[in-house]
Amino acid sequence: MKNSEFKDSEIKDNFYKAVNGEWIKNATIPNDHSSTGGFMDLVDNIDKTLMNDFDALKSGKMKPQNDDMVEFKKLYDLATDFDKRESDGAKPIQPLLKKIENIQSFDDLNKKLSDWTLDGLPLPFNFGIEADMKNAKYNALYASGAGTFLPDKTYYDKENPAGAKLMPVFKKMSQKLLVMAGYKDAQAKNIVDSAEQFDRLIAPNVKSAEESADFTKMYNPMSFDDLAAKSNKFDLITYIKGLIGQEPNQVIVSEPEYFEAFNKIVNDDTFAMMKNWMLVKTINGSTSILTEEFRQVGGEFSRTLSGKKEAVKKEKAAYYLAAGTFDQVIGDYYGHKYFGEKAKQDVHDMVVKMINVYEKRLSNNDWLSEDTKKMAIKKLNALSIHVGFPDKIDPLFNQFKVTGKEDGNLFTNIHNIGKLVIKDEFSKWNQPVDKSLWDMSANTVNAYYSPLENVIVFPAAILQAPFYSLKQSSSENFGGIGAVIAHEISHAFDNNGCQFDEDGNLNNWWTKEDHKHFDTLAQSMIKEFDGMPFAGQKVNGKLTVSENIADAGGLSCAEEAAKGEEDCNLRDFFINWAKIWRTKSTEQFKQLLLSIDVHAPSELRAQVQVKNLDDFYTTFDVKPDDGMYMKPADRVNIW
Repeated sequence: MKNSEFKDSEIKDNFYKAVNGEWIKNATIPNDHSSTGGFMDLVDNIDKTLMNDFDALKSGKMKPQNDDMVEFKKLYDLATDFDKRESDGAKPIQPLLKKIENIQSFDDLNKKLSDWTLDGLPLPFNFGIEADMKNAKYNALYASGAGTFLPDKTYYDKENPAGAKLMPVFKKMSQKLLVMAGYKDAQAKNIVDSAEQFDRLIAPNVKSAEESADFTKMYNPMSFDDLAAKSNKFDLITYIKGLIGQEPNQVIVSEPEYFEAFNKIVNDDTFAMMKNWMLVKTINGSTSILTEEFRQVGGEFSRTLSGKKEAVKKEKAAYYLAAGTFDQVIGDYYGHKYFGEKAKQDVHDMVVKMINVYEKRLSNNDWLSEDTKKMAIKKLNALSIHVGFPDKIDPLFNQFKVTGKEDGNLFTNIHNIGKLVIKDEFSKWNQPVDKSLWDMSANTVNAYYSPLENVIVFPAAILQAPFYSLKQSSSENFGGIGAVIAHEISHAFDNNGCQFDEDGNLNNWWTKEDHKHFDTLAQSMIKEFDGMPFAGQKVNGKLTVSENIADAGGLSCAEEAAKGEEDCNLRDFFINWAKIWRTKSTEQFKQLLLSIDVHAPSELRAQVQVKNLDDFYTTFDVKPDDGMYMKPADRVNIW
């Protein structure tokens, strides 16, 4: 529908449905999807394009452009050699399962603990390397708790009916997988029952999605000796020495409560349960690289969780596996082939415009003190901008060497590449952070802001209609990619990002009064969304606050930028904002996202944020009796 065909009378009542109702009525969720809509349409089109290209690569019609693509082709050949995968059966996974079974004691496990991690085997804790929040130029060691079987600790609450329904599905699936891997039925049942017991010991002590949403609370530095002393059974000092070459002075603990409870979770009484938990984790983590039956069975839980009717076709799954392993290589290919320099420059110019709008708004802000304004503008002007695809990809990919089916198999190659990735991560400890590397590949339909790097990244894949097109009006583009750009800039000043300075360090640059006022405004945003009914449940305002602050700032700043253009049409601006969020999802997927996603539901992102802007009311003549009306006193404006 053209923007002129939307009726103002319907927009005034329900903006999202007025713009997207016809589309929603006719849209069909593919059987292998949990949703369809603006973002997913782009993903599907990119998948189709790249699968066509890589089929040509496989057949020899297209030549690999570089050595990395040569190795990708070898892996893609293995991933799509379904006959070979069937003939290998469960054999590739059995040595890893045997390795777990052969562990007889904690002493036994401690002797091979570093290699255990390099092999990608699970442990009841996690260590990793990230930029130090207080010294973001250098990488630090982080420690966190273990991942649970269910998506969030809230699923383990007795009052949560979803958890009671989902755990039996997970257990039944895991049992089937173990039988397929060679275990007897009774043995598989005992393993899974025991693993569940251990999983339920972990769950109360890890952070929920809501607790994790407060990013800065991850920063809990501790002497490494003190952390190591919290484990009676694991030799963490020898373990970390084996991974980084020495004992560090400090570790940053993201879940301190977990390690306080660690000896209650991990002890001689729970050793057998822990082993079984490792077996269940390992078999579940390997199903995509075994036979088709393993893949189909291994997806039963996630399909139940998301409401998908069927697994993706095996050809597409093979593409996802190979392209995901070589993600930056594939992104580089996609960016160079399908994203033009003209579009790259145009989008870069839009980002600069949006930064200028933000600077003007910060300068004219009526609640920030002059000192805080200066620091905010300093941070804004230090923001790095990445558009389209990176200038270089991570040199780690040059190390990925794939052995063909004569000498290897898919499982072994994925396992060996995984080992390289883990080694590379730990080699970065105490080294300078390389801020030129992207966390997303260019073929990813998304964008992000990194507070530790003070950088915004817009991969080529999102820079398409309805978000952006040279054929769209400037107002439509500002209502699409412009709002996305300003959203990412706004993350520099949301409840998490505002606590980091221009260099990415966790550093309070606010006056006490300014921060207090900001916290009051953030509470208003929590209140605006908290408890909103959706999919038979309610929105969690605390979980979604940072993204809602970014949406509000993004939409408001994009609107101001649109108003600065000669061809400004606010009707087009607002309507395209609603279009980019059009989504049709299964009920299960909606409910899952309400529990774990830091974003509000797409419909509410489109519907609620416009109510905060005065121009929405004048553009569509919205009056107090209309469904879209919100009292001026209730409208939240932060940036």
